[in-house]
Amino acid sequence: MINLGRFRAFANSPAEYSALTIELLQSTTSIDMLGLLTLNYRKFTEWARQPSQFTGDDLARLKASGVTVFHSAVGFDTGDIYTASLDDITDWNAFLQAHPDEFLRIETAGDLASVKASGKIGIVIGQQNSAHFRSIDDVARFYQMGQRVSQLTYDDNRLGGGSVTFKNAGLTDFGGAVVKRMNELGMAIDVSHCSDRTTVDAIGASSKPVLVTHSNCRALVPGSARCKTDEAIRALAAKDGVFGVTMIRFFVRSSGAATLEDMLDHVDHVARLVGVEHIGIGSDVDLVGHSQRANADLQGLEYRKKFFEITEGLVRRKYTADQIRMIIGGNFQRALSAIWSA
Repeated sequence: MINLGRFRAFANSPAEYSALTIELLQSTTSIDMLGLLTLNYRKFTEWARQPSQFTGDDLARLKASGVTVFHSAVGFDTGDIYTASLDDITDWNAFLQAHPDEFLRIETAGDLASVKASGKIGIVIGQQNSAHFRSIDDVARFYQMGQRVSQLTYDDNRLGGGSVTFKNAGLTDFGGAVVKRMNELGMAIDVSHCSDRTTVDAIGASSKPVLVTHSNCRALVPGSARCKTDEAIRALAAKDGVFGVTMIRFFVRSSGAATLEDMLDHVDHVARLVGVEHIGIGSDVDLVGHSQRANADLQGLEYRKKFFEITEGLVRRKYTADQIRMIIGGNFQRALSAIWSA
């Protein structure tokens, strides 16, 4: 297993990683701020409603990934979004209650501080659309159910503008009231899919750090409305927020195949722009990849190894050990701890 200071971390794989990469992932509370346990949503529903369907092999795959905490939110944008979100969080709670020795629902800064030592996999419950907040009272209801992160918009809704409509609508009065209530309760505000105006408006309206859990830099992908402007990244950093870099090909490069190195270019851009203290990872994929959307994947990347490959790439790019710890989890841990505090 050892070859001149390099290690094999995965069975049946010749891939080797530096001793530093192995040590960093063993010692760091690594966080994928948009990391799916599975993109097979039918399978997850089976896991939640028939606990025995979640097998030892499923657990071993998650444990081997090097990820300590997954924020595994999905976005409901059609139909009865309130009921869909309610059912989703109910399913998550059922799944976690069925596997108390393997998983920990992350609700507090203390949970983030203790999950690594517990040996459990941490789950942050979130939603990728806040349209389920029909009223201000709904924010507290979902908080009580365990929701700790909410993306304000998936597309245009009552709170503000989404990135895909190109209307560039701003934060509404209702959206501002939701932001205020989220701040009061300690629910993290995510602006990943928000329009440019709503992104900046929400950051300005929030009294706490705001997150981009999964996006990339428009400076490197000029045609993508889903990527964030340098203005937005600067505003986010000024509030001590964190920017999660994603691995979706068409947010990594404007055209053609994209690789892990192209994704790491976005990490470098944010580091140069606002400092390494504001970078995290939000892969927006599970440990298999987009098997039904192959054009979304990074070329040559085996997704079960993504955190090992990211960490090794950061080592190659001469980030220090402390900086890498921040990028693969420490920055999101800091921001979430501040958001969730009274």
